[in-house]
Amino acid sequence: MVLVDVIIMPRHSPKLVLASSSPYRVDLLRVIGYEPNTIHPADLNEEPHKGERPSRLAERLATEKAQKVAGLYRDDIVLAADTVAAVGRTSLPKAINEDDARYCLSKLSGRRHRVYTGVCGIYKGKVVVKVGMTVVQFKRLSQQDIELFVASHEWYNKAGGYGAQGLASIFISFMRGTHVSNVIGLPLHETYNILSSFGAMPKCQVQF
Repeated sequence: MVLVDVIIMPRHSPKLVLASSSPYRVDLLRVIGYEPNTIHPADLNEEPHKGERPSRLAERLATEKAQKVAGLYRDDIVLAADTVAAVGRTSLPKAINEDDARYCLSKLSGRRHRVYTGVCGIYKGKVVVKVGMTVVQFKRLSQQDIELFVASHEWYNKAGGYGAQGLASIFISFMRGTHVSNVIGLPLHETYNILSSFGAMPKCQVQF
């Protein structure tokens, strides 16, 4: 009898690559049991195309970010997202300076707006895209409210000049639609559906 050692090579387990530098998206992924193995932001021109609807802008940018990074990680799952705040059909900018922040707050004051977050996952050539939408109502902002928020610098690089997870939460009087995680930057229900469709399940520690 001849004994032969058989070595079974473990099947490749895909890594999760997050195409975003947002610490909030990392935190949100951890909430539902996913830990990105790699953070690889995708820098793009995020200006809307002429006549482009806000929902379509969020979907397109998320897809383009995922596609740009996926070329570098062909055997892994790439996840990308993009958030757009809109008043009517007008997409608000990501606030880069105080003037941007004041402009966004003046548009949001006392009215409802919509926040769209596009999420795109790519794995082995399969592309899955979903868009969350949340209606948010801001109270009417006084000049003191605006200057208080501008001084906080929480507006920096945020869609519409604010984040629901911070000081701006005191301005929000109503919210409807996709879970608040959508406004923060990563709708968790949609994200889970994308990742689980690739066979990636959350790693949760259940305690009794």
